[in-house]
Amino acid sequence: MSVLPSDPVILFSALNAKLRDFYPSLDALCDDLDEDRQALVDRMAAAGFRYDPERNAFV
Repeated sequence: MSVLPSDPVILFSALNAKLRDFYPSLDALCDDLDEDRQALVDRMAAAGFRYDPERNAFV
C-alpha cells in the first residue's frame, strides 16, 4: 500500500517537497518508499506533470 496521496495535485506537492527536502533524485525517493518509478511517472503524466531531473522536481 502506497503512503503517497491519491489526489494528483496533493501528490504533486508532496513529491516535490520530499524531493526538495530529502531525496537527491526520483530514483532515491522510489527506492526508499518502495514505489514503482514508472508507475509514479505515468500517474503524474496523466495529471499533466513530468519529472525534470535537472530541477529534481515535477513540473
